[in-house]
Amino acid sequence: MKILVLGATGRVGSQIIPRALEDGHDVTILVRTPDKIKVIDENIHIIQGNALNKNDVESVMAGVDIVISALNTDGTNTLSESMQLILEAMKKEDVKRIITIGTAGILQSRVTPGLLRYQSSESKRKSTQAAQEHHRVFDMLTDSEVEWTIVCPTYLPDGDCTSKYRVESSFLPEGGTVITVGDTAEFTYQQVKSTKFLKSRVGIAY
Repeated sequence: MKILVLGATGRVGSQIIPRALEDGHDVTILVRTPDKIKVIDENIHIIQGNALNKNDVESVMAGVDIVISALNTDGTNTLSESMQLILEAMKKEDVKRIITIGTAGILQSRVTPGLLRYQSSESKRKSTQAAQEHHRVFDMLTDSEVEWTIVCPTYLPDGDCTSKYRVESSFLPEGGTVITVGDTAEFTYQQVKSTKFLKSRVGIAY
């Protein structure tokens, strides 16, 4: 299987790559600074480029089976701008499947039905800028024809994979307050092999 990874130098993306290589997949990485990728493997293809550049995104999409995007917001509109280009390139190359990293803020609120967590008192974050950007991406994926999954971690400190966590479609597991980068990467990668959460947001927490 050919997997395109975006955001490969980030905390979650960098932990997805070795899992894919270990399973023998062909991994293509689009990255602005190739020197940041320290993995050496015959099945990894490191392409210098920018997810905000239409030509760069199109150039790495040919022959791809699955896109994994672990891009972050950077405090800007990076996510929504890049997602527009990704979806256009996926349509052009007939790529059907994308898995992205979102935020628990775009899951449904338990305390205020009809609202997302970041729109309700359930969220404790003072700034909603990042959640709004993730919300825009959620809307774009919902309106698209691709088979998408958004993995939505809550507070995300560095930490190893324990493989002991809870997940729930559309909601954050009750009482969940934290999930490590390692476990988030593991669950995200598992979606490559699963159809359980197609066209779903998935909350993940301990």
